[in-house]
Amino acid sequence: MLASRGRDAQVIERLLIADGRSCAVCGTVAALASELESGAGTAVVTEESFVGQGRAALTAWLGSQPSWSDFPFILLATKRLGRRPEEALDTLHGLGNVVVLERPIHGETLASAVGSALRGRRRQYEAQHRLDELKAAEARLTQLNDTLEARISERTGELSLANNLLMQEVAERERAQAALAQAQKMEAVGQLTGGIAHNFNNLLTVVQGNLELIQLRASDEKIERLSGFALQAADRAAKLTSQLLAFSRTQRLSLKPVSLNLLINGMNDLLTRTIGTRISIEMALDPADPWVMADGNQLELALLNLAINARDAMPDGGRLTISSASKAQESRGLPPGSYGVVTISDTGSGIPARLLEKVFDPFFTTKPVGKGTGLGLSQVYGITRQSGGTVHIDSVEGEGASVEIWLPAATAVAEDAPQLDVGASPETRRAKILVIDDDDGVRQLIVECLEMLDYEIIEAAGGAEGLSLLTAERPDLMIVDYAMPGMSGVEVFQKARAFAPDIPILLATGYADMAAVAAVMDADKVLKKPFRIEALDKAVRAALATEDFVDA
Repeated sequence: MLASRGRDAQVIERLLIADGRSCAVCGTVAALASELESGAGTAVVTEESFVGQGRAALTAWLGSQPSWSDFPFILLATKRLGRRPEEALDTLHGLGNVVVLERPIHGETLASAVGSALRGRRRQYEAQHRLDELKAAEARLTQLNDTLEARISERTGELSLANNLLMQEVAERERAQAALAQAQKMEAVGQLTGGIAHNFNNLLTVVQGNLELIQLRASDEKIERLSGFALQAADRAAKLTSQLLAFSRTQRLSLKPVSLNLLINGMNDLLTRTIGTRISIEMALDPADPWVMADGNQLELALLNLAINARDAMPDGGRLTISSASKAQESRGLPPGSYGVVTISDTGSGIPARLLEKVFDPFFTTKPVGKGTGLGLSQVYGITRQSGGTVHIDSVEGEGASVEIWLPAATAVAEDAPQLDVGASPETRRAKILVIDDDDGVRQLIVECLEMLDYEIIEAAGGAEGLSLLTAERPDLMIVDYAMPGMSGVEVFQKARAFAPDIPILLATGYADMAAVAAVMDADKVLKKPFRIEALDKAVRAALATEDFVDA
């Protein structure tokens, strides 16, 4: 209440207290503004209380009301004739929500006006409360919508991830199926080429051996020269069959710990002569010097083949880089473990993507007709797979190629001491040799060569016949062909051991199930077809080195 004159404030206060209201009497407009700030429900003011007082604090409070608030005033006005002064009108307009009661006023009327104002103010608070509830509900709904979007996004992400994993699995399965089909194709081609090489080696053994005999016995210089040409061609044919056997993985490798760095450095002169001066050779060898399980001679042959391919891909010159490294298995179809890797990279013409999966096929070549046999990379493939490793090619057409040979890692060992040559001639008696071979041409050639070398020979056309001669003749050495009808050379070897455990045996073969051979005999007891007379003589001398013989 604001009533600055007379006893109006006390009278109104008693009246309202009697009606159950809590009242606060203000002496100034500023005090009224302070009470309103603390939370009054309505204000009863007399019109004359505003005269001569500053209303800035009250005006400021009224202007700062929130949007839902419209504070109710009850103005007790003095009854007058005519229009109110401008100052009084400004006061009414400034208060906003105001009820004007002219005095004198009945107490019940005032009490009723105060109750009505309080009810209106209470409804404002209720409206504000409902508004707050609506805002809270809206916030909760917004949060729910935001959460829903997040959940949808999360679920979409999970579905996308599951779809990506499924696509990766499908792609991996397709790659595995393609790899399996390629492996099956290579295995089938390998078996075919191995069988061809076996038959061809038998023929080459007869051709080479008889050409050598012609050269040894020919007195005509022209015949000697022509037989030499034929012998060179037979040597080239023998190299082709060797490459076929390497691809088919049926040749026997002598796997030993090999230092990659030492092997590569040892080939430096050979590579320089082979590659020529227009191509620079760079070495990037691992200082840790990786060691691998490999056949050193075959690995050198594989690297030479790759270097020649790189040379042919750089007719205008370029750079050949040979590097070594130790790496862990990287899902290249290899068992887990450590591997030594030799990489040969060139800056040549590269290989088209459509041809990459065919480069290891035998007789496939990108070189012009007459410039290659198509067996170089297939031989590299066979050597690495038989050594327990693999070979991988990366190439972009026009940007060169990089070939990696992966081989199982090995522990470094000291270099073996050189072995003494066991080539001493028989001195005490003639040795008797049993030759068992179902191929008449090969058997007769071996007999002819051994008789020329002054050995006593007995021969048999099959395993059963040979075993019967073994018990009757007691030879000093047996030379047995591997692939024979009825009884293989390995079976003859095993049965012969039951009759004569100590007799030396050489196994002559152009193709063999090398696992079966390795189970019963050492690599130095295998005579590979086609062979020269010198190789036959050396093998026989080595096998007979523990016995004493005399010339007849």
